[in-house]
Amino acid sequence: MAAIGKIGFLGGGNMAKALAKGFIAAGLTKPSNVIASVHPADKISQQSFQGLGIETLVENAPVVQQSQIVFISVKPQVVPQVLTDIKSFSANKLFLSVAMGITLKTLESSLSPDSRVIRVMPNTPALVCSGCSVFVRGKLANDADALITKRLLEAVGTCEQCDESQLDIVTALSGSGPAYVFVMIEALADGAVRMGMPRDMAYRLAAQTVLGSGHMVRECNTHPGQLKDNVTSPAGSTAAALKHLEQSGFRAAVAGAVEAATLRCREISSKPT
Repeated sequence: MAAIGKIGFLGGGNMAKALAKGFIAAGLTKPSNVIASVHPADKISQQSFQGLGIETLVENAPVVQQSQIVFISVKPQVVPQVLTDIKSFSANKLFLSVAMGITLKTLESSLSPDSRVIRVMPNTPALVCSGCSVFVRGKLANDADALITKRLLEAVGTCEQCDESQLDIVTALSGSGPAYVFVMIEALADGAVRMGMPRDMAYRLAAQTVLGSGHMVRECNTHPGQLKDNVTSPAGSTAAALKHLEQSGFRAAVAGAVEAATLRCREISSKPT
């Protein structure tokens, strides 16, 4: 399998650190083949990257010059200035952008016409190599670029390709989804604590229940509704709990959260950069 070239990160946030750590742990690259630009005031990120053996700089241009693959992992509002700073060095590079709401059209028009661009949407469980990532190819991104992207992202979880029209929904579902699940875990634990269980035990059981349930959906090839019915005995405690959830609008609230997040993503994407 072809070797992966030098990887650069523009921005040193948690996602950049999670990806870099995953790539190294999976043996896809070595710390000496990774470089990152970090804001000079962000000492924590500098120390985190350096702790992995990764060189850090305070300017973006040298990172692009030294890399074949460049992750754009700065905050969306900073992207236009970053693209301006690196445009003259961007020819023949593969750019992977994790910046929410910055379209392929914007990225491609702001970089060299000889650059290749792929939009990527990972999520925070990549921090523990259990991420759920999706990517979208730009006009010039070829099959080899897609393969490299898939290899990199699968080092920190799962990876799928989609159309850009789906990316706002992806962001709302898997990008923001961990926050919804964290609230659910917290709520499950609160209920158990209210009934007398120690809180640390409640968090452990709630988290493992969510983890195991997700694994069953992925591995059993069975509709979630059927899996739910398999747990639900007639006139039992699960049936009583499900009735309470339905009466409280649980299903509509969760579906509505994804819809609200999608609409917000579309609003952000439509704003001029």
